[in-house]
Amino acid sequence: MRLMPRLGLACGCAFLAMSGLPVLAADIKVPDSVIFEQGVEYSNPDDQHLQLDIARPKDGAGPFPAVLCIHGGGFRAGNRQSYDALCIKLAERGYVAATMTYRLAPKYQFPAAVHDTKAAVRWLRANAAKYHIDPQRIGTTGGSAGGHLAQFLGVTQDVPQFEGTGGNPEQSSHVACVVNVYGPSDFTKSYGKSVDAAEVLPLWLGGNLQQEYRRHIVASPLYWVTPDAAPTLCIHGTDDKYVAYEQATWIVDKLKACTVDVELLTLEWAGHGFKGADAERAEHALFDFFERHLKSKSK
Repeated sequence: MRLMPRLGLACGCAFLAMSGLPVLAADIKVPDSVIFEQGVEYSNPDDQHLQLDIARPKDGAGPFPAVLCIHGGGFRAGNRQSYDALCIKLAERGYVAATMTYRLAPKYQFPAAVHDTKAAVRWLRANAAKYHIDPQRIGTTGGSAGGHLAQFLGVTQDVPQFEGTGGNPEQSSHVACVVNVYGPSDFTKSYGKSVDAAEVLPLWLGGNLQQEYRRHIVASPLYWVTPDAAPTLCIHGTDDKYVAYEQATWIVDKLKACTVDVELLTLEWAGHGFKGADAERAEHALFDFFERHLKSKSK
């Protein structure tokens, strides 16, 4: 559940390992074909001045499909810069890609982070003309806690209680597809299956399973799945000690039962955080999924 993976991968970003680039945005090489803008404010709940980093193709009028990247960190840590490298890779492939800051526990508990992710999607739509975004083709991805938040976007479309008051209420927070990288789907079954769920979840949900059972259910994507959920790719390792592999199979099975387009990439013996051949397979699957669901067809 930690979402700050082992193997030295900082900030809970599976694709940090894939990028081969340092964590700090200042060290990332931006190719001439990409415009990279950092620190763009998208919402200001409780005077927090939440920001995005945005990468987009320099050439072409678009409109381009967009991808919102959501960092991990156990809902209490991590930073958006851990996805800067992936955003640049996506921009090189013809996407507008943004990575976001969101409010963290324990000061901000569920559903504050959910409100922030939805505000970020609405902001992208409100600024579609400026950034040459096709508002009908916005997808999302995240790792660990970010995978959960990405998945939550995909299954709670048009659920008013999760919209929050983060700005641009006239816009939709709908996403066209989701890539969920080892994100939890059912918090009621996390305890005993994760080495740190008992430490992490009470901070975000206001208590443990006995104290806040209903909140654990409401915060779990599994219980929000309907036939209207967004097409989803789940990527998960079978040796994940922080978010059990079963978490992916449960959400995949539920999405299939609701006739939602869903895929599962199982990485045998991989843990929480990918590297080497596993990282390459995961990155290839992500790019292929977005190519098929954001580029190859209109929503």
